[in-house]
Formats: sequence, structure tokens, C-alpha cells
Amino acid sequence: MHRTRNAACSQGHPGFESLPLRHLPISACSNLDHFPYISRLLVLFRVASCTKLNHGNPRLVWYKMWDKMGRLSATFVKADKAPGRYNDGDGLYLVVAPGGSKSWVCRVQKGGKRRDIGLGSVKKVSLAQARDRAGKVRSQVEAGLDPILERMKAVGIPTFREAAAKVFAENRTAWKNKKHAGQWLSTLTAYAFPHIGDIEVSEIEGQHVRDALLPIWLTKQETARRVRQRIGTVIDWAVAKGYRSTPLAMAALNKSLPKAKRKVEHQAALPYGEVPAFVARLRERESVGRLAFEMLVLTALRSGEIRGALWSEIDLAGRIWTIPRERMKAGAEHCVPLSAAALSVLKRAEGYREARSDLVFPGMQRGKPLSDMTLTKICRDMDLAAVPHGFRSSFRDWVSEETDFDGAIAEMALAHTIANKVEAAYRRGKLLDKRRTMMDAWATYCISGPVVETVDA
Repeated sequence: MHRTRNAACSQGHPGFESLPLRHLPISACSNLDHFPYISRLLVLFRVASCTKLNHGNPRLVWYKMWDKMGRLSATFVKADKAPGRYNDGDGLYLVVAPGGSKSWVCRVQKGGKRRDIGLGSVKKVSLAQARDRAGKVRSQVEAGLDPILERMKAVGIPTFREAAAKVFAENRTAWKNKKHAGQWLSTLTAYAFPHIGDIEVSEIEGQHVRDALLPIWLTKQETARRVRQRIGTVIDWAVAKGYRSTPLAMAALNKSLPKAKRKVEHQAALPYGEVPAFVARLRERESVGRLAFEMLVLTALRSGEIRGALWSEIDLAGRIWTIPRERMKAGAEHCVPLSAAALSVLKRAEGYREARSDLVFPGMQRGKPLSDMTLTKICRDMDLAAVPHGFRSSFRDWVSEETDFDGAIAEMALAHTIANKVEAAYRRGKLLDKRRTMMDAWATYCISGPVVETVDA
């Protein structure tokens, strides 16, 4: 109430600061812009009742006052600091945040759905400009247009090539696999950009993507699948940014492409029966690369996990190697029980330890791990048809065909993700003791070979 009286007094009506609102003269209420919103309602009733007593036309006065009550003034917009939403009429609101910042919002409704569309900050958009923008937004909604998308068009919608570059820049730091990061943009450059690179992301439809995928859909199935997935990622980003209103209809796109028989190509593996002979040849000469390869065979780990091994991750006394989740493909911490043979490899690797590096298997460049081609080159130099990753299959086949160890324990040793979510929820233990027994048996097999039973004549 005091705020209302003071507002009236500041407009040339001194002496009313001690009067209740209901006793204010009509002349003090001529400009409702100087009253808070709730007080305007009280003033409205006061004016209408006084007009009726003075034998005027209360209905006419009421309509005029109500029309003024829904309109803000530049003075009020500049001076008001109380948090809240202030209606200017026709869906335009002044929003004052608790921190004091002010912005404009236009509330529209179409087809039973209500939306609040921001029109800018009060610092940059005046009351008159806000009213113009609100009118434009209402017109666009009535015409069936999306105001946000129309605003994006006015600013400039990126082409698919530009959008892909932005998606790549935003995500490359989150990708652990550098090879994947390099291929992500190169595949789009080779197969997508020639067809849709210069089309705005808002204009790309299923037929455009289909035309880009069709030339490689049957001949390069895996590449085509990845290109399709990456195009979808860029389009989803465009939807989230407001550059388009809907994602691609991927189900219809998939059905429109020829049905291809997908060939599953496994990594070339060495038969487990030949692993002991390979390890024996590996030990004929010693190098950092050969030690790393032997560790890969004995632990059945991936190449990247071996090459990135750190001394700080290994507990030699406890015979356990704990690989943090940041270095694991599945994103979960992995504990590796170390056999006596694996500990022997680590003991020999200490001779290559660098003073300023924590790497177990350092590369040629100081402080850098081994190259991913180092282990592959060892296979080639030994005229081996298998690849380093294939030794994981050798281990898994040995467990299945030559031992009674549970397959679930072998899968845990390989750090495979459990596909069954229910099973994964209940299997929370690491089964270290059982895994240690299994890995000790595998190491013994790799070094000594299979046990040959002889029969006395």
C-alpha cells in the first residue's frame, strides 16, 4: 500500500501518503502505469465505484481502465525490480528474475499446446521492439510456422558440412579411440559430403540420405552402416539446436534400402594349440614390444590396455593389476589377476623403465606408449596370419574346449559387457579367486604347452 501511495504522490499528488488506497482521489489514479499489478485491481474497483456514485458510466470506465491495466510503460519496465511476470497484453510478458535480470517472453497457444518464446533481454530490446516481435511471433504461429525455426532461418542455418564440423568439434575430446575420431569425419567427407554436404540441415530428408548410402550399401556394408549412424547424429544435433523440427525417419530409410546379408568378420586368431610355440618364438629375442605382446597373450587383454599400462596401476605384492575405467572399452574398472609368468614379464620390463615416465612398455619417443602398429609388425615379421586382438579368441576357445572353467568367468576375464541387464545387475562380484586359478592355468599352458598323456607299452 505504501508503494502505491508513494507512486501517486510522486506523480504530483502530495499529501496522500497517509491515506488508505480506498481514499485516494480519482485524479491520483489517472495513470495506472505507476501502480504495481495487484494494486491496479484495487484501484480499478475504487474508480468504478466512485464513477457509479457520481452517476457516470461505470461500465465504460471499467473497460478503459482494464485496457490500461494490461499495458506496461517504459518507466515501469526500467524501474521495477520485484521478481515476477508482468503482463503487457496479447501474450507479452516482462519476466524479472530473482537476481534482477529482465527479459521478454511471448506466450502463444496453438492446437491446445502452449509455448513461451523468448524475445530477448530488456537491455537490448525495448518495450516497443518487444511488442513488435511478439506480434510477429503470433502471426507466425497463426500461419502454422515455428517462430524459433524461422528465427534460425533469418540468422542462417548451417549446411550439413558445417553442422558435421561442429558436431565433430564438440565430441572429439570425449572419444577415447583416436582412430575412431579420425574416421568419424573422414567417412562423412568421402561418402556423405558429395551428396548432402552443401544442403542446409533443415532441408535434408530421407531420400537425400538414401542416395548417399546406396552406392556403398551392398559393397561396403560396415562403412555404410557407420555413415548412416553419423548422418543421424548430425541431424539429431540440428534438431536439438533448433535448426529443424523433426529428426530423420530412420525406420522408413532402412526399409527403402536393399536388404543386405551382413557378413560378420572376426579378427584373425591363432589356434590355441599353436600359442605355446608362438610364445616360445617370442621369447627368442627380447624387446619392449615382445614383452608387451607376451603380456597381451598371458592376460588376454586388448592391445590398447597393454600399451597404456602404468606401473602405478599394478600391485606386484598383491599380484593384481587394476585398470581404471577411463582406459577400458566398456567404461568400467577392470581387475586383472597376475600369474607368475605375467609377473616375470613385468620384472623383465623394469629394465626398460624410464625415469620420467610411468609407462610399463614405453615407446620409441620418450614419455609415449608403444605404437599400435608395433604388435602388428611382430606378427608380420613372424609370418603369422593372426593379429594381436585374435589372441583373445585363442584364450576363449581354449577355455571352452580344453577346460571346465565356467564361460561367465572367461567373459569376465575378457572384460566383456554382459548383454543381459538382469544378469548384469546381480553379477557384481569380480570372481578374482576363480579368475586367478584360470589365468594361472592359461599361463602354464602358454609356456609349457598341452600335457601329453603317454601309455606304457
